[in-house]
Amino acid sequence: MLIMIDVSSITDAFAPSGEPTQYRVSPEKLISGDPLHTLTPGFASPCGRFSTGIWESTPGCWHVAYTEAEYCEILEGTSVITDLEGNRKTLRAGHRFVIPPGFRGTWEVVERTRKIFVAYDERPPE
Repeated sequence: MLIMIDVSSITDAFAPSGEPTQYRVSPEKLISGDPLHTLTPGFASPCGRFSTGIWESTPGCWHVAYTEAEYCEILEGTSVITDLEGNRKTLRAGHRFVIPPGFRGTWEVVERTRKIFVAYDERPPE
C-alpha cells in the first residue's frame, strides 16, 4: 500500500527540534583540555536511526569510536581527526566529509568548531 505524503512533511534538516544541550567529554575518553560540547538536535526519524543537528565544541582532545555513519560539514573553526595509526586530517570551515562506522581515533578541537551533521546508525536503537 502506498502512503501519500504531501509537501508539508518536508522539513528543514537543521531547524532546531529541541533545546541545545551542553555536556563535557567523559573522563575515560578525555585526552586533554576541558572541551564543552553543545548539541542542538534537528530532525530525528521515528525509528531513531537517522538524525541531524548542529554540534559545537571548545578546544580539547578526546577518543572517538563511531558506530554510525556521519556526514559532517564544518561551519567554523579548526579540528584534527587522527586514526589509530597516527594519520591526521585537518578540518576547517567548508570541509565536508563522511566518517564511516567503525572509525576509531581521536578528535581534537584546535579552535572552537561548529559543524552540521547527518548521522545514520544501522544498528537497532536500544
